[in-house]
Amino acid sequence: MKALQCVELAGPEKLILSDIDDPKPGKGEVLIEIKAASVNFPDVLMIQGLYQVQPPMPFIPGAECSGVIAEIGEGVESCSIGDHVFVMAGNGCFAEKIVVEAARVALIPKEMDFPVAAALPMTYGTSLYALKQRAELKAGETLLVLGAAGGVGLSAVEIGKAMGAKVIAAASSEEKIKICLEHGADEAFVYPAGNLDREQQKELSNKIKELTGGQGPNVIYDPVGGSFSEPALRSIAWEGRFLVIGFAAGEIPKLPLNLALLKGCQIVGVFWGAWTMMYADENEKNFQELFDLHSAGKINPEISDRFSLEESAAAIAHLKDRKAKGKVIIDV
Repeated sequence: MKALQCVELAGPEKLILSDIDDPKPGKGEVLIEIKAASVNFPDVLMIQGLYQVQPPMPFIPGAECSGVIAEIGEGVESCSIGDHVFVMAGNGCFAEKIVVEAARVALIPKEMDFPVAAALPMTYGTSLYALKQRAELKAGETLLVLGAAGGVGLSAVEIGKAMGAKVIAAASSEEKIKICLEHGADEAFVYPAGNLDREQQKELSNKIKELTGGQGPNVIYDPVGGSFSEPALRSIAWEGRFLVIGFAAGEIPKLPLNLALLKGCQIVGVFWGAWTMMYADENEKNFQELFDLHSAGKINPEISDRFSLEESAAAIAHLKDRKAKGKVIIDV
């Protein structure tokens, strides 16, 4: 089978497309013929050796995909050959086939197509967990989403709106802001691209306060980090919840903890992957909720770019260079 391989820790330009042996399912495992895979920011970090979980070398990147079960191993009863599923594998999805533990697959509704199913798990799973279990977002509260035009950002915009919040989207261009408004944001604004200086940080805080009538957002969803986190935190409402999603800006911010004291707020970590392993039953309920929201038309992944498997290194570079507006999909 064909597979994209990481043979040295570097940028996407060092990835190679190889022909390797087909995997075989063992006890408790299934073989899936992949139809579509989704590119996520952890893929960008993992191939460079910068992610918190690192597979042994060489490895196939790609954390999530969708496809059809082609073979089942001994003892598997939760799914059958021919089932349509999505997979949360951690890595291995940028290939024609993958073997995973049966516990890592989830059946998808027959009416859901494979690209949408591949786009759903990580971004929407993260955002629902963040807003529901971690922030306990309530109807009528104000939610600020940084990096709102990316895959995870847009999922937070849609889920926040579905939960009854007022949603303010922030992104780095007018084109991206337009997409956020199309996906349900109540208000949106453009912040500067790149690293913010002190004056730009003050302007960002003031803009957020202006849009919230001086009160600040109740919940801040931050997948960006870098120089954006502190000015956003400075704008937060009393007893607000600041969600630490990731660090797409490339720098982990050093936040002054006196702000948590002065604002009476919570700085809340969101490690969805670890939670799914510890609370699999709750995660399954969350996915059913996501299926219901999709069926009702309240969420719909924005697939902005599609690449072939042969172009999968370019797909990772596309996300790394922040050219994506929504999800990047690899068609297999």
